[in-house]
Amino acid sequence: MLAEFDIIARYFSTPDQSSSGAGITLGPGDDCALLSPAAGTEIAMSVDTSVAEVHFPGDAPPEAIGHRALAVALSDLAAMGARPRGCLMALTLSHAEPAWLERFAHGFRELGRRMSTPLIGGDVTRGALSIAVTVVGDVPAGQALRRSGAMPGERLAVTGALGGGHGGLRIWQAGGSDLEDPLLAAYLTPTPQLDAGLALRGLASAALDVSDGLLADLGHLCHASGVGANLDPARIPLAPTLEMTLGSEGALHAALSGGDDYQLLVSVPDTAWEAAQRRCTDCDVTLTEIGRVVAEPGISGIPETMKGAGWQHFTGGGP
Repeated sequence: MLAEFDIIARYFSTPDQSSSGAGITLGPGDDCALLSPAAGTEIAMSVDTSVAEVHFPGDAPPEAIGHRALAVALSDLAAMGARPRGCLMALTLSHAEPAWLERFAHGFRELGRRMSTPLIGGDVTRGALSIAVTVVGDVPAGQALRRSGAMPGERLAVTGALGGGHGGLRIWQAGGSDLEDPLLAAYLTPTPQLDAGLALRGLASAALDVSDGLLADLGHLCHASGVGANLDPARIPLAPTLEMTLGSEGALHAALSGGDDYQLLVSVPDTAWEAAQRRCTDCDVTLTEIGRVVAEPGISGIPETMKGAGWQHFTGGGP
């Protein structure tokens, strides 16, 4: 039976964190990790907890669970236009199964390698399966993208396509297991839009990631900015095969309220629009206008039958 420190040493210790070039002076193995802040930057930090049967299926492939836990946390750095420097993970397990841990660690660390986000510390304990990931990044002082800042008349736009996370959840619930399916992949192994966040820095006036559903997250942006929004449902980019899987109405509902998309929602002035599209294209990401910021509070342009609360803990709301 593996003990706590055996698990850390075998699956989650990295011999040479200095090779990451992220300014890490001490990684796993001590009481704290140490980072050297870069001159002229602000530190961006966020924590996300993923709980089995709440945020992901407990019987999902371990690689996907590891990947997803890190991806959803990194999405918050993307929304701020921050560059990742490292992450910490608090892993709670009901039991220590070596084969499961090997696959989980591979999924987590492979995404970390791709996103230049080394694991620099954490904790392992016993209980119901959950993964809390704290991400650390930096951004030039004064340049972080925030939810506040959107102004009436600006374009509202999203990266990528929406609805895939919810569509993938429905496929999984129906017994699907092919991770090559684009919808299932969007749900279980989302890609945080870090490159797009960096590309939009200095151009977008407000931003956040779409995790709880477009309408819910747009509501957060509007509230923080003191504005409203008018959406054009026909312009919302839908994930590939979503309409074929859920039908036209179901696909639009998934895009508006399904959640788990981890794309970026941004407000962009007209004067910066062409540059924003060009920068996103340069990093192989689409940026699609879906509406406009308006002065009057509230979200218009969406039929009442399509309005939903998005994902909310404790209130009964959810996909």
